[in-house]
Amino acid sequence: MPLSQKVSSDSPIGMFDSGFGGLTVARALIDLMPHENLVYIGDTGRYPYGNKPADEVRGFAKELAWSLVREYGAKMIVVACNTAASVALDELVDELPVPVIGVIDPGARALVRVTHNNKVGVIGTVGTISSGAYVQAVRQTGASVSLTSAACPGFVEFVERDQTTGDEVMVLAERLLAPVRDAGVDALLLGCTHYPYLSRVISDVMGAGVVLVSSADETAFVVKQELENTHLVRETTDGSLGEHQFLSSGDIAWFAQLGRRLLGPELETAMQWKN
Repeated sequence: MPLSQKVSSDSPIGMFDSGFGGLTVARALIDLMPHENLVYIGDTGRYPYGNKPADEVRGFAKELAWSLVREYGAKMIVVACNTAASVALDELVDELPVPVIGVIDPGARALVRVTHNNKVGVIGTVGTISSGAYVQAVRQTGASVSLTSAACPGFVEFVERDQTTGDEVMVLAERLLAPVRDAGVDALLLGCTHYPYLSRVISDVMGAGVVLVSSADETAFVVKQELENTHLVRETTDGSLGEHQFLSSGDIAWFAQLGRRLLGPELETAMQWKN
């Protein structure tokens, strides 16, 4: 389907997530490429995605991605949501007229790089883990590693209630992380963009000898490389920083308040995204 207008280097990078988790990727992108314009949609009106049927999540992902392309002129789409990427990335790559980057492959490559004992783990939402996307992504790296996966229902809800410490979340983490801890992994991929906000709790449960891997930085590097390959890096003669627009399908006041705490001052205001 053709674009109504041609993208240019000044066109924004479009990103979406079920809510706040993708802000970890947005933070990495802003830090790595401060001159790039960015539009981020947090689908807080329909979150969480992890416990929803794959077809429903796929529909959400297509709706959000096309909105970023058609309404905001995005030159690239970053699927900053592991659940959406696990069920919709291939179709988005095929359908959209701009490059599409997910968070799964960059995270898998980083995971196999840091392990020493070749025992690695991945945690994610029920939807992400049941999709088998990380099993496939790790296999495609060609690394001879043993992978243990565990779904962690409830983690996203804790993050989006801004409850990232305390006995309640620690008890849940102890129970959900037991399979990967018992497997003796020395590297654990946080296979949901919300999970870095729980890194202290996860690290306490897993132990000091386990490296936690977040896909945010790795995804940002892939985005930068793709923009360079397609000659779409935004160049500025005056050193001006990029403009960042944040939208939410839910309560925008809550999104802006919690989003500022998670991302930083770039999220000054939020606007409504209507599906």
